[in-house]
Amino acid sequence: MVNKLEKSAAAFEKAKKIMPGGVNSPVRSYQNVDCTPPFISHAKGSKISDIDGNEYIDFVGSWGPAILGHAHPQVVEALQKAVERGTSFGAPTELETELAELVQKFYPTMQVMRMVNSGIEATMSALRLARGFTGRDKIVKFEGCYHGHSDSLLVGAGSGAATFGEPTSPGVTLGTSQDTIVLQYNDIKSVEKIFAEYGSEIAAVIVEPVAGNMGLVPSKKNFLPKLREVTEKSNALLIFDEVMCGFRVAKGGVQEKYNVKPDITCLGKVIGGGLPCAAYGGREDIMRNVSPDGKIYQAGTLSGNPLAMTAGVETLKILLKDESYIDKLTKKTSKLIEGLKIKAELANVDVQIQQAGSMFSIFFNTKKVSNYIDAKSSDQNKFKRWFIAMLERGIYLPPSQYETIFVSLAHTDEDFAKTLDAAESAFFV
Repeated sequence: MVNKLEKSAAAFEKAKKIMPGGVNSPVRSYQNVDCTPPFISHAKGSKISDIDGNEYIDFVGSWGPAILGHAHPQVVEALQKAVERGTSFGAPTELETELAELVQKFYPTMQVMRMVNSGIEATMSALRLARGFTGRDKIVKFEGCYHGHSDSLLVGAGSGAATFGEPTSPGVTLGTSQDTIVLQYNDIKSVEKIFAEYGSEIAAVIVEPVAGNMGLVPSKKNFLPKLREVTEKSNALLIFDEVMCGFRVAKGGVQEKYNVKPDITCLGKVIGGGLPCAAYGGREDIMRNVSPDGKIYQAGTLSGNPLAMTAGVETLKILLKDESYIDKLTKKTSKLIEGLKIKAELANVDVQIQQAGSMFSIFFNTKKVSNYIDAKSSDQNKFKRWFIAMLERGIYLPPSQYETIFVSLAHTDEDFAKTLDAAESAFFV
């Protein structure tokens, strides 16, 4: 059992006086699980440590980018050298081109790309580009898929099966939300219906090809191919948000696994190697409309920051060199999941554990989860009790049933054994 979070609790109280909720991103507050968040001091490999002296086996991995584990020696060494050369130039560097070329080796559909600083910048810019390129205003998204907090994406489903969205946050105007159509994930019939009615007004469909923000929900077999077919027929663009699932399902992403080529791809997380970095890119005829080549404006002073580029280059070099890394990660993840299923069954607890590559989620549910409605039907109280019990036993997991668990190349059989030992008793709580 871990030490009490006394120092973390004090740090949290201090932080709440100067930051909303004491955090710089809502999920970090642990509000969903009614406990104090551990304040982290350092991390190495598969472990993360807090200021109370507790070490945890980390299955959050900074929400995905720690695919190599924390503080990989090759990445750290490269960053140490890069810091000595300067932390920010606001000017072109060869590193930017080098990282773009490496990304392209994984994602050849990104013929031309633009580096940005976060996933939200990538998705927001991709949507502006889609609207500018097509001359249309409306976009289609899916309930439960999170693409960042830009206004047109903070929209939930309105009444009915296929409707124009409604704002889900104060500050988002009704006018903005009315240009966003929100459908149920994996429901291709609703897509076909909405395109039959509004196809000539729709600029793009944006989708997580493997959803990771309602918990891990894979797309159904024909969902993505049908999206491609419908969008092409109406001359709308298809945008894959692989910010979370990129590099974790297949070497060339979900688009490679399902053999579906989007018009624009958004990446983040992994390509920064743990530092703030993202990118959007796609067909050259579309991307050449971005300023200064075209009239669609997008800029960023810190885009292509030399430290982020350095970490990203080193990370992708390591992944590119290891041709079997996807198989390794997938097998590791499957092994852990099989163990968790056994532990849940022994405790007579109903769970659905859904996997895509090195990502998975545990839903306390009696049925498979295919969309946000299914995810919301999961037992949140059971998850909360299980989460706290796992944290007390030294297992660091996302503090929400609607988040995704990540396995890294640094996780060991010993880590898995300790995790399963913890789960064995935690399922009984």
